[in-house]
Formats: sequence, C-alpha cells, structure tokens
Amino acid sequence: MGREAECECEWNGARSRVKALIEPPDLILRGEIRRRLPFVELKQIRADGEQLHFAAGDETFALVLGDAMARKWVKALTTAPPSLAKKLGISGDTIVRMIGAVDDDALRATLSSAKTVAEKNAELILARVNTPEELAKALRTAAKQLAARVPIWFIYPKGLGQALTENDVRSTALAAGVVDTKVCAVSPSLTGLRFVRRREV
Repeated sequence: MGREAECECEWNGARSRVKALIEPPDLILRGEIRRRLPFVELKQIRADGEQLHFAAGDETFALVLGDAMARKWVKALTTAPPSLAKKLGISGDTIVRMIGAVDDDALRATLSSAKTVAEKNAELILARVNTPEELAKALRTAAKQLAARVPIWFIYPKGLGQALTENDVRSTALAAGVVDTKVCAVSPSLTGLRFVRRREV
C-alpha cells in the first residue's frame, strides 16, 4: 500500500491543494494539479524543513508534508523497490512449480531467479489463471502440495471486465481450505494473491 497525504503543492511557483500518493513505481498528484510521475523521472529529491522538493522534466514541485513525513518520502522515492522475485518469495534457493502459461515478461524474468522450476519438491507454486475454470483446475492440480502447506500464488489479470475477480479467487480458494496471506502487483496487467493451507487446530 502506498503513502498518501492531503497537502499544499508549490508547482512552478504557484500553490495548489493536492492529494499526493506514493504508489510505486509512481508518485501521483490529484486535485488542482494532476500528474502521474514515475520515480525514475524524479530529480533533485530532497527534504527542506516541512517541504519535499523534486523536479520532473522542466517542472519543479514542493509538497508541504511536515518535517518527519518529508524525510520519509525522500527515502521512499530514492530507495529501489524490492524485486518481484523478492515480493513473491523467490530466491536462488527456491524450487518453484509453475502451473499455466508463462505469458508475461515480468513473470518470466522472476522465474529465472529461482533455483529451478519443477513439479517435484516445490517450495512455492505459481498458478497463472484467467478464468474460474482455470482456477479450479489449478487447485486440483496442486492439491497434494497444498495439503503439505506449500504456498501458492494465483496470478490473474487485473482491472474491470475480467473473467476472474479477486472475490472469485478468494472465495474459491477459501472453499478449498487455503487462506490468503498476501497480495502483490505482478505487472501492469497482472496481480497475485498468495494462499496457504490453514494449520490444523
């Protein structure tokens, strides 16, 4: 989840009220000034008292956030975000099982970070699904590993009008006895929900 603040914004010398949001990889301004500013395009980022100063292209901005928040936002805007592999829990020691198509560049690159992609001895499962039918099939395919408490990420298209929604994924998986523990943006077009078998009481 990103940080957000209702604040004054000084933009090229004029002051306006905005809602500012840090939603990696962008800083978003809404209100009298509307901008979506990728972190990679921000320059001269610094805190000066209550203000966060930065430039984007030939525009200059100052957000009045307060001392502590201005310093925190400088750190958030200048610290490299964790990789998708790290967010999904994949390292060079992880054996990953892949169910479904690897049809996204970010997903393909992330799988290359794993020790290996294999069906047996998997420590993590990624299931790329588009429909309720594919979701149900993935649950059946992974049933034995899920029973052994191997976590599974269901990765599916995000946005309105998709055949599979977050509620569909959550309700179907919960009915199968696995509970969601994390959410993660995978790419501009895909999102993921992580599930694991409930512990027996």
